[in-house]
Amino acid sequence: MPIQIRRRRAFLAAPLLLPAGVLAQGVPVNASEAAMTAFAALPGTTSAFLAVDDPAGAWQLGHMPDRPLFVGSVVKTFILAAYLLAVQDNGLTLAEQLPVNDEVRSLVSPVLGELTGTLPARSVLEAMIAHSDNTATDIALKKIGVEAVRAMVARLPLTGVRIPTSTRRFISYLAGAAPGQDLGWPGVLAVASDRLPGPPRAILNDGETMSAPASVLVAWYRYVLSGRLFSSETALSEFRRISAMADGLNFAVPPGIAAYGKGGSVVWHGENALSIAGQMVVRGIPATFCFSYNWEGGAESVEPATAVVVPAVRAVLRAVATRIA
Repeated sequence: MPIQIRRRRAFLAAPLLLPAGVLAQGVPVNASEAAMTAFAALPGTTSAFLAVDDPAGAWQLGHMPDRPLFVGSVVKTFILAAYLLAVQDNGLTLAEQLPVNDEVRSLVSPVLGELTGTLPARSVLEAMIAHSDNTATDIALKKIGVEAVRAMVARLPLTGVRIPTSTRRFISYLAGAAPGQDLGWPGVLAVASDRLPGPPRAILNDGETMSAPASVLVAWYRYVLSGRLFSSETALSEFRRISAMADGLNFAVPPGIAAYGKGGSVVWHGENALSIAGQMVVRGIPATFCFSYNWEGGAESVEPATAVVVPAVRAVLRAVATRIA
């Protein structure tokens, strides 16, 4: 069966305030705590954290929030921010035309996969976030360099965040290529047909991966959306605008609520992941969240897992929105 490294439209630090055993004892709880407990009980490996910055009384929910899990394209939020910092501080412009060709083409590129030519940087960043386009991601990384992204992450610091050199290098590494090797566009096409250059590697590894703890992703969105990263209002506004375009938010956040974030997923040789992180704003009160779910199983496990995980996340955010209102 062909290997699937794909985008999925359905997707998309503190201890858990309500231990799972409390429910069994019949102790009354509110809906948000019960919903978080239900997410935590899903089969597989789960991690979640949610922080509500209510001036009348801040509160948090979580389950294993410091556990680093594979989060996939969620890490593209850091690439977006680093690019906007380069526009703010280093003279780049969002109008610059960037090349789209086989030198940067990658798998899972619903917008740019069949295109050749140039595209404004603004449109590249929009494709990266709104449609999780991996070619757009590698175009952005080629322009600013992954070291700029990693330096920003280290400076804050956001401990436990891992950014791949490029999505193509990530695919190449998982497929068994030598460390640092880019298989090129023909090579990753072969990987998509399950023709690997070596034994497949785990999605969580010491070479090329996309991982982060839920608590750190919540800290990130609280920080960047508060305006503390950018000195320019224009850069902050652009980060918010593009982050609001992520299609996974529509499946997780209750209708009519403003939200910013990014989802991610992978299906790879018996390993799978779904993750979403971001912030929703209810009556002016920010609720920042991250839910990550990693599990083992073949491709046939993806649809039933998604059918359980997405409603579980939606239930938590719906209960939180109701509690704030």
